[in-house]
Amino acid sequence: MDDEVCAVRPGTDVAGHARLLAGIHDAVLAGRAPRTAPRRLVERSWRRVAAQGVDPDRPPAPDPVGAAEVERRRTASRLGEVLPELRGALTSVAEDAHHLMVVTDADGVVLWREGARGVRHRADSLGFTEGATWSEPAIGSNAIGTALAEAAPVQMFAAEHFVRSHHSWACTAYPVHDPRTGDLLGIVDVSGPAETVHPMTVALVGTSVRLAEAVLRQRHEARLEGLRQLSGHVLAGGPGLVVDDHGWVAARSGVFGIDRVAAPRHGVPVAVRGVGACEPEPVPGGWLLRPSHHRETLKLTLEFDPPRAIVEGSARWTHLLGRRQADLLRLIATAGPAGVSAAQLSETVYGDRTHLVTVRAELSRLRKLVGGLLLARPYRVAPGVEVVLMQP
Repeated sequence: MDDEVCAVRPGTDVAGHARLLAGIHDAVLAGRAPRTAPRRLVERSWRRVAAQGVDPDRPPAPDPVGAAEVERRRTASRLGEVLPELRGALTSVAEDAHHLMVVTDADGVVLWREGARGVRHRADSLGFTEGATWSEPAIGSNAIGTALAEAAPVQMFAAEHFVRSHHSWACTAYPVHDPRTGDLLGIVDVSGPAETVHPMTVALVGTSVRLAEAVLRQRHEARLEGLRQLSGHVLAGGPGLVVDDHGWVAARSGVFGIDRVAAPRHGVPVAVRGVGACEPEPVPGGWLLRPSHHRETLKLTLEFDPPRAIVEGSARWTHLLGRRQADLLRLIATAGPAGVSAAQLSETVYGDRTHLVTVRAELSRLRKLVGGLLLARPYRVAPGVEVVLMQP
């Protein structure tokens, strides 16, 4: 993985490689065949940003969101929970190496930026500041935006950046995912002068991101354990479940084989297979779900115009879906009891097996809507759920 991500290898003549890349960049943008092809990842990115109308000589001026919006996004981001770990792993290294540590949200908006003062001033001149959106459509090929577009780690060096004013930079970016759901939380990036590029930066940033994800996983388990501690007396009155705000099951009584339900909301029943509709009641740190009307059979109807899932038990719920979610749910439903893997879904939907992270994130969002009606490993509709597919 790191070998595929790295823009340079140990022993690379950095200055010579920068000149080579500048020649490749000039040739490609002039419509000539370069002496050496750019890396495939870089070539894909250049094609995307050229199609999006990014000018390599006059990129769009970054239009940062205001301080209030930055603070709102910081508060909403789970990456704030692991900022101390990221600072401990990366900020001192970044300062010593004349680099910046940058953390963005899933939109590519810069939330935190720390590191060497001189490099911060250089970044200011590019608009690389808190609140700026550093996606490919906003700023062209760059490690943060390309990591978002590719859903993969990216190191970008010198003229691999599409915009010429960024050719003096080297950047290494890693996506961070929510270990509970697979959802993209944002990007962790280390950026600095191109002449300081080093292949070991890829391993350093990757290790820091894995540490952050492990801490998030541990804190999720700690929250569930806290719910388990109080579940004994709240479940004493009969069958039910204690779940967190995202529908992850901490404890259950008289209910089996369910690890997640739809995310509870005030006044909205939750469909639980084998039980039926459950009324959510808030408890410290989560929710208690008890059956309101016992019904063994649940019906899941998938419609396509507009795309939506309709769940019927002792009550009826309608969940609006994205087009991709509807396609994935249709594929899972038609796979039958044997189910289908994320790799198989990636191949069917995208034509290859390289979009596993994207598929898993979409399915996590889908399970947040329909909960235990959809099982994982492999993905399949839960036993006892009647499925009706309307014609597209």
